[in-house]
Amino acid sequence: MLEILGRPGAMSRRLGRRAMLQVGGAGLLGVSLAKVLAAEATATGLKPRAKAVIFLFLFGGPSQYETFDMKPDAPADIRGPMSPIGCRTPGLRISEHLPKLAEISDRYCVIRSMTHDFNDHSGGGHYIQTGKRWQIPVGGGFSATPQDWPSIGSVVEHLEHQHSRGVPRDLPAYAVVPNRLGRLQENGQYVRPGEYGGWLGSSVNPLTTRIDRKDSADNPYWRDCTDSELRCRIEGLDPVSADDIARIRRRATLLESFDAQRRIIDGQRSLEIDRIRERALGLVTSSRTREALDLERESATLRDGYGRHLFGQACLMARRLVEAGTRFVTVHYDCCDGYSWDSHVHSNDVRRSLLPTLDSALSGLLLDLEKRGLLAETLVVALGEMGRTAKPTNDWGRNHWSTLFPAVIAGAGVQGGTTWGASDKNGEYPIEHPTSPEDLAATIYKTLGIDPDTVLTMPDGRPVPISTGRPIDGIFG
Repeated sequence: MLEILGRPGAMSRRLGRRAMLQVGGAGLLGVSLAKVLAAEATATGLKPRAKAVIFLFLFGGPSQYETFDMKPDAPADIRGPMSPIGCRTPGLRISEHLPKLAEISDRYCVIRSMTHDFNDHSGGGHYIQTGKRWQIPVGGGFSATPQDWPSIGSVVEHLEHQHSRGVPRDLPAYAVVPNRLGRLQENGQYVRPGEYGGWLGSSVNPLTTRIDRKDSADNPYWRDCTDSELRCRIEGLDPVSADDIARIRRRATLLESFDAQRRIIDGQRSLEIDRIRERALGLVTSSRTREALDLERESATLRDGYGRHLFGQACLMARRLVEAGTRFVTVHYDCCDGYSWDSHVHSNDVRRSLLPTLDSALSGLLLDLEKRGLLAETLVVALGEMGRTAKPTNDWGRNHWSTLFPAVIAGAGVQGGTTWGASDKNGEYPIEHPTSPEDLAATIYKTLGIDPDTVLTMPDGRPVPISTGRPIDGIFG
């Protein structure tokens, strides 16, 4: 179920420009508005394989040794304490703590050769979600900036706005659930980069839901959540009632007439504010958005299949948004405790909590999409921003290693029961089909029918392609 979040009553009293800045994300990020995009995207002519993408971001960096590229034949001080189990994919060595995914491995492909050299969480997260290197050097920052590259989802949102010729939509093209990345870590002090519009402008930021935790020690990713906890809110929007919605619509009509002259005077900056305002109006008054985020409409059996933890229910929310018409949904698996997938100290949490919740959520999502006939037209991607080192700590913790890590990719014609790429005997380096974040981004764009060579214009006037990678055509049947 959806509730609208913000200062009590503000949205119902007025729909002004200051409120729209907050709606668009400027108030959330604490940064000024970026300049509005001045260039057109090129025509693509590509036939899309997918109508939508569900992007599961496992922040922190899951270990290849404990997930999808196990090395049982490596030396004892590398291979780790977990064992592989049988699955439906020849040559795939998958963790014993992923039994549900092992059973349905014929539905997905595992890329075993993801690689880059930005060995940093924030920068790596930006790289994976945008397909572009962060402009801030490794270790030089933690949070998003207006100069960041736009996320893949923000580019999709921008192109959808162009294709609709500015006609307001009542459902976002791009959404992030269950929270912005970093919100549940250390009181939300980190606004992690990668999911925002960056220099493309805050009008193409995602619709972002907000689900709180009980207290600073709570981790809702590792426990069952109640329905009341899962009645999510949208960041930056205020609570509204049915009467408020009618008043907002009337107020919007009046504002349109008053703003006509101001738009001429204010120029491009006003254009972006108007886009944010139109988008907010559509979302606030949209029954489609509210219904898509209402998990209580689903059966108890189905919800149990995803897992009642936050990640499982967020994956179900993503399926509902895609089914309603959203084109790109990012689901964050955040690190509430500061570690999570970033398993420096030990592998206990990986074994007890992280792998079981990933197992139920991803398997539940794939089976649900398949049953509804949506898997053939939905690309599902699941990965972190890095892998882990071969040499462990005494308790089988592992450090950062972006040189090699796995990704799971399914749907939209991806050939299930296969692998792409390979790693060396100790799981440290790719030895076949090294695959970069640029390549992954190009693959996602092409699958959506968006030419990776599509050109956008940066605020300084430079034309840039949305991707410089090569699509991974070999994973498709």
